[in-house]
Amino acid sequence: MTKKASKHKADQKEDVAVEEAVKQSEALATKVEELEGKLTDSKQQLDKLREELMRKAAEFENFRRQKEREAQMAGSRALENIIKELLPLLDDVSRIVEHAPEVLEKTKEARPYIDGVELLKKNFFKWLADKGVSRIEAVGKKMDVDFHEAITQVDSPDTEPETVIEEFQAGYVLGDKVLRHAKVVVAK
Repeated sequence: MTKKASKHKADQKEDVAVEEAVKQSEALATKVEELEGKLTDSKQQLDKLREELMRKAAEFENFRRQKEREAQMAGSRALENIIKELLPLLDDVSRIVEHAPEVLEKTKEARPYIDGVELLKKNFFKWLADKGVSRIEAVGKKMDVDFHEAITQVDSPDTEPETVIEEFQAGYVLGDKVLRHAKVVVAK
């Protein structure tokens, strides 16, 4: 074979190798573009899922807070209802202490019972105070419809009009909420 023919054959092989390399390069470029497209799609999907996760986390946090508020309100309502039901009992205990005959207070046999009722009243008021309940001050105060309920008005020349002169039934508040209005007698 001549040198020329062998060079020609070598050039042909080289041309085929270059063509092959160009085809592979084009195939790789196409593959890279395809992978970049998939990567972009994956990033978009990741961003979408991240946003959805953040939205769900915020919704859950709002739901949790709402349920905490509802549970707290339910507990407050339950406490309020229990206290409202116990107030007549407290009134009865107070009346027992206030109206105990002096004769009973002086006898040795009755004194422990009177002391026991006074202790019961004291503990009851302490329990109410621990729960945030306080008695509405009425006597000597101006009539306030937010806290007092007038059951009657009487002439009282030495008292300023619209002043509470007697408390018929004690009123109570739980925090800033009135559980029971004080039933009062007001000066005309």
